[in-house]
Amino acid sequence: MPWDNVLAVALFTGLIGLAILIVLWPGEKHGKRLLERWGVPDPDAAEVALAVRYLKRRRIWYPWLFLVIPPVLDGTGAGTIVATLLLGGLIAELFAQRPARGPRREAVLVPRTLRDVVPVWALVLSGLASAGAIAHLAWTRQWTLVAVAAGTTLLCWVITALAVRRPAVGEPRADLALRRRSGRVAIGLGIGTCAALGWPAGNLGSLVVVVAGLAAFLAVTAPVKRLPAAA
Repeated sequence: MPWDNVLAVALFTGLIGLAILIVLWPGEKHGKRLLERWGVPDPDAAEVALAVRYLKRRRIWYPWLFLVIPPVLDGTGAGTIVATLLLGGLIAELFAQRPARGPRREAVLVPRTLRDVVPVWALVLSGLASAGAIAHLAWTRQWTLVAVAAGTTLLCWVITALAVRRPAVGEPRADLALRRRSGRVAIGLGIGTCAALGWPAGNLGSLVVVVAGLAAFLAVTAPVKRLPAAA
Protein backbone atom coordinates (compact mmCIF):
# COMPACT_ATOMS: atom_id res chain seq x y z
CA MET A 1 0.00 0.00 0.00
CA PRO A 2 1.42 3.46 -0.94
CA TRP A 3 2.48 5.61 2.00
CA ASP A 4 -0.14 8.29 1.30
CA ASN A 5 -2.83 5.61 1.46
CA VAL A 6 -1.31 4.23 4.64
CA LEU A 7 -1.42 7.65 6.29
CA ALA A 8 -4.99 8.22 5.11
CA VAL A 9 -6.13 4.87 6.51
CA ALA A 10 -4.29 5.50 9.78
CA LEU A 11 -5.85 8.95 10.17
CA PHE A 12 -9.34 7.70 9.35
CA THR A 13 -9.19 4.70 11.68
CA GLY A 14 -7.55 6.80 14.39
CA LEU A 15 -10.52 9.17 14.29
CA ILE A 16 -12.82 6.16 14.49
CA GLY A 17 -10.93 4.97 17.56
CA LEU A 18 -11.23 8.41 19.15
CA ALA A 19 -14.97 8.46 18.50
CA ILE A 20 -15.30 4.99 20.04
CA LEU A 21 -13.31 6.13 23.06
CA ILE A 22 -15.60 9.14 23.57
CA VAL A 23 -18.73 7.00 23.27
CA LEU A 24 -17.41 4.20 25.49
CA TRP A 25 -15.57 6.32 28.07
CA PRO A 26 -16.69 4.72 31.33
CA GLY A 27 -18.49 6.39 34.19
CA GLU A 28 -19.97 5.11 37.44
CA LYS A 29 -22.93 3.49 35.68
CA HIS A 30 -20.59 1.53 33.43
CA GLY A 31 -18.49 0.38 36.38
CA LYS A 32 -21.52 -0.71 38.38
CA ARG A 33 -23.03 -2.54 35.42
CA LEU A 34 -19.75 -4.34 34.76
CA LEU A 35 -19.46 -5.62 38.31
CA GLU A 36 -23.09 -6.70 38.47
CA ARG A 37 -22.70 -8.61 35.20
CA TRP A 38 -19.68 -10.43 36.59
CA GLY A 39 -21.13 -11.54 39.89
CA VAL A 40 -20.93 -8.56 42.25
CA PRO A 41 -24.41 -7.54 43.41
CA ASP A 42 -24.87 -4.02 44.83
CA PRO A 43 -21.22 -2.90 44.52
CA ASP A 44 -20.17 -0.05 46.79
CA ALA A 45 -18.52 3.20 45.70
CA ALA A 46 -14.97 1.89 46.11
CA GLU A 47 -15.73 -1.20 44.03
CA VAL A 48 -17.36 0.89 41.30
CA ALA A 49 -14.32 3.20 41.22
CA LEU A 50 -12.07 0.15 40.82
CA ALA A 51 -14.18 -1.10 37.89
CA VAL A 52 -14.16 2.31 36.22
CA ARG A 53 -10.37 2.47 36.49
CA TYR A 54 -10.20 -1.05 35.06
CA LEU A 55 -12.22 0.00 32.00
CA LYS A 56 -10.30 3.23 31.48
CA ARG A 57 -6.97 1.39 31.47
CA ARG A 58 -8.19 -0.64 28.49
CA ARG A 59 -10.18 1.85 26.47
CA ILE A 60 -7.62 4.66 26.61
CA TRP A 61 -5.52 2.69 24.10
CA TYR A 62 -8.26 2.27 21.48
CA PRO A 63 -7.53 5.45 19.42
CA TRP A 64 -3.80 4.68 19.28
CA LEU A 65 -4.34 1.05 18.36
CA PHE A 66 -6.89 1.96 15.72
CA LEU A 67 -4.30 4.39 14.37
CA VAL A 68 -1.58 1.74 14.06
CA ILE A 69 -3.26 -1.63 13.47
CA PRO A 70 -5.21 -1.09 10.19
CA PRO A 71 -2.13 0.02 8.18
CA VAL A 72 -0.20 -2.95 9.59
CA LEU A 73 -3.00 -5.38 8.70
CA ASP A 74 -3.52 -3.58 5.36
CA GLY A 75 -7.21 -3.03 5.98
CA THR A 76 -10.02 -2.82 8.49
CA GLY A 77 -12.62 -5.25 9.72
CA ALA A 78 -13.11 -7.89 12.40
CA GLY A 79 -9.37 -8.53 12.61
CA THR A 80 -8.75 -4.90 13.57
CA ILE A 81 -11.36 -5.04 16.31
CA VAL A 82 -10.03 -8.30 17.77
CA ALA A 83 -6.44 -7.05 17.64
CA THR A 84 -7.45 -3.79 19.33
CA LEU A 85 -9.28 -5.57 22.13
CA LEU A 86 -6.45 -8.03 22.75
CA LEU A 87 -3.61 -5.52 22.59
CA GLY A 88 -5.56 -3.05 24.73
CA GLY A 89 -6.10 -5.79 27.29
CA LEU A 90 -2.44 -6.81 27.17
CA ILE A 91 -1.18 -3.26 27.74
CA ALA A 92 -3.62 -2.75 30.60
CA GLU A 93 -2.59 -6.00 32.27
CA LEU A 94 1.09 -5.12 31.92
CA PHE A 95 0.53 -1.77 33.64
CA ALA A 96 -1.56 -3.51 36.32
CA GLN A 97 1.47 -5.59 37.32
CA ARG A 98 2.93 -2.58 39.12
CA PRO A 99 2.23 -2.58 42.87
CA ALA A 100 -0.29 0.05 43.93
CA ARG A 101 1.14 3.16 45.57
CA GLY A 102 0.40 3.78 49.22
CA PRO A 103 -1.63 1.55 51.53
CA ARG A 104 -4.00 -0.87 49.89
CA ARG A 105 -6.21 -3.71 51.02
CA GLU A 106 -5.14 -7.10 49.75
CA ALA A 107 -7.99 -8.93 48.07
CA VAL A 108 -7.01 -12.37 49.37
CA LEU A 109 -4.21 -13.86 51.43
CA VAL A 110 -3.93 -16.88 49.12
CA PRO A 111 -2.95 -15.95 45.54
CA ARG A 112 -5.48 -16.60 42.80
CA THR A 113 -4.88 -19.55 40.50
CA LEU A 114 -5.66 -20.00 36.83
CA ARG A 115 -8.73 -22.09 37.64
CA ASP A 116 -10.07 -19.29 39.86
CA VAL A 117 -10.10 -17.00 36.84
CA VAL A 118 -10.99 -19.26 33.89
CA PRO A 119 -12.85 -22.59 34.23
CA VAL A 120 -11.09 -25.75 33.12
CA TRP A 121 -13.60 -26.44 30.35
CA ALA A 122 -12.85 -23.05 28.79
CA LEU A 123 -9.11 -23.76 28.87
CA VAL A 124 -9.74 -27.13 27.21
CA LEU A 125 -11.83 -25.45 24.49
CA SER A 126 -9.02 -22.96 23.94
CA GLY A 127 -6.48 -25.72 23.49
CA LEU A 128 -8.72 -27.68 21.12
CA ALA A 129 -9.57 -24.62 19.02
CA SER A 130 -5.93 -23.60 18.75
CA ALA A 131 -4.62 -27.09 17.99
CA GLY A 132 -7.37 -27.75 15.46
CA ALA A 133 -6.83 -24.46 13.64
CA ILE A 134 -3.04 -24.80 13.52
CA ALA A 135 -3.23 -28.42 12.35
CA HIS A 136 -5.74 -27.64 9.59
CA LEU A 137 -3.85 -24.59 8.38
CA ALA A 138 -0.57 -26.51 8.39
CA TRP A 139 -2.23 -29.33 6.42
CA THR A 140 -3.34 -26.80 3.80
CA ARG A 141 0.07 -25.04 3.92
CA GLN A 142 -1.28 -21.66 4.96
CA TRP A 143 1.79 -20.79 6.98
CA THR A 144 1.01 -17.12 7.52
CA LEU A 145 -2.32 -18.02 9.11
CA VAL A 146 -0.58 -20.71 11.17
CA ALA A 147 1.63 -18.00 12.66
CA VAL A 148 -1.36 -15.70 13.25
CA ALA A 149 -3.37 -18.44 14.99
CA ALA A 150 -0.42 -19.46 17.17
CA GLY A 151 0.38 -15.83 18.01
CA THR A 152 -3.24 -15.05 18.87
CA THR A 153 -3.44 -18.06 21.18
CA LEU A 154 -0.18 -17.12 22.89
CA LEU A 155 -1.35 -13.53 23.35
CA CYS A 156 -4.64 -14.66 24.90
CA TRP A 157 -2.88 -16.96 27.34
CA VAL A 158 -0.37 -14.25 28.29
CA ILE A 159 -3.23 -11.84 29.06
CA THR A 160 -4.90 -14.51 31.18
CA ALA A 161 -1.68 -15.30 33.05
CA LEU A 162 -1.13 -11.61 33.76
CA ALA A 163 -4.70 -11.30 35.03
CA VAL A 164 -4.03 -14.16 37.44
CA ARG A 165 -0.76 -12.82 38.81
CA ARG A 166 -1.40 -9.06 38.99
CA PRO A 167 -1.24 -7.60 42.51
CA ALA A 168 -4.47 -7.88 44.46
CA VAL A 169 -6.32 -4.64 45.09
CA GLY A 170 -9.70 -3.67 46.49
CA GLU A 171 -12.44 -5.87 47.86
CA PRO A 172 -12.07 -9.62 47.21
CA ARG A 173 -15.24 -10.01 45.17
CA ALA A 174 -14.54 -7.05 42.87
CA ASP A 175 -10.92 -8.10 42.43
CA LEU A 176 -11.96 -11.62 41.40
CA ALA A 177 -14.74 -10.41 39.11
CA LEU A 178 -12.38 -8.17 37.14
CA ARG A 179 -9.73 -10.88 36.90
CA ARG A 180 -12.34 -13.29 35.58
CA ARG A 181 -13.57 -10.77 33.07
CA SER A 182 -10.04 -10.24 31.73
CA GLY A 183 -9.20 -13.93 31.49
CA ARG A 184 -12.48 -15.18 30.07
CA VAL A 185 -12.76 -12.45 27.44
CA ALA A 186 -9.18 -13.11 26.29
CA ILE A 187 -9.69 -16.88 26.11
CA GLY A 188 -13.04 -16.44 24.37
CA LEU A 189 -11.59 -14.12 21.75
CA GLY A 190 -8.80 -16.60 21.14
CA ILE A 191 -11.26 -19.45 20.57
CA GLY A 192 -13.42 -17.42 18.19
CA THR A 193 -10.42 -16.12 16.26
CA CYS A 194 -8.86 -19.56 15.85
CA ALA A 195 -12.16 -20.99 14.61
CA ALA A 196 -12.47 -18.22 12.01
CA LEU A 197 -8.83 -18.42 10.94
CA GLY A 198 -8.57 -22.19 10.82
CA TRP A 199 -11.41 -22.76 8.39
CA PRO A 200 -11.55 -19.70 6.10
CA ALA A 201 -13.01 -21.46 3.05
CA GLY A 202 -16.68 -20.75 2.41
CA ASN A 203 -18.13 -24.26 2.56
CA LEU A 204 -20.62 -25.93 4.88
CA GLY A 205 -17.94 -27.55 7.04
CA SER A 206 -16.20 -24.24 7.59
CA LEU A 207 -19.50 -22.57 8.44
CA VAL A 208 -20.25 -25.22 11.06
CA VAL A 209 -16.82 -24.76 12.66
CA VAL A 210 -17.13 -20.96 12.69
CA VAL A 211 -20.61 -21.14 14.24
CA ALA A 212 -19.30 -23.58 16.86
CA GLY A 213 -16.45 -21.17 17.58
CA LEU A 214 -18.90 -18.30 18.00
CA ALA A 215 -21.02 -20.41 20.37
CA ALA A 216 -17.91 -21.27 22.39
CA PHE A 217 -16.91 -17.60 22.52
CA LEU A 218 -20.34 -16.65 23.87
CA ALA A 219 -20.25 -19.46 26.44
CA VAL A 220 -16.77 -18.58 27.71
CA THR A 221 -17.44 -14.83 27.92
CA ALA A 222 -20.90 -15.18 29.45
CA PRO A 223 -20.96 -13.09 32.65
CA VAL A 224 -20.88 -14.80 36.03
CA LYS A 225 -24.21 -14.15 37.70
CA ARG A 226 -22.93 -14.39 41.26
CA LEU A 227 -19.53 -15.17 42.74
CA PRO A 228 -19.24 -18.02 45.26
CA ALA A 229 -19.76 -16.90 48.85
CA ALA A 230 -16.22 -17.97 49.75
CA ALA A 231 -14.67 -15.62 47.17
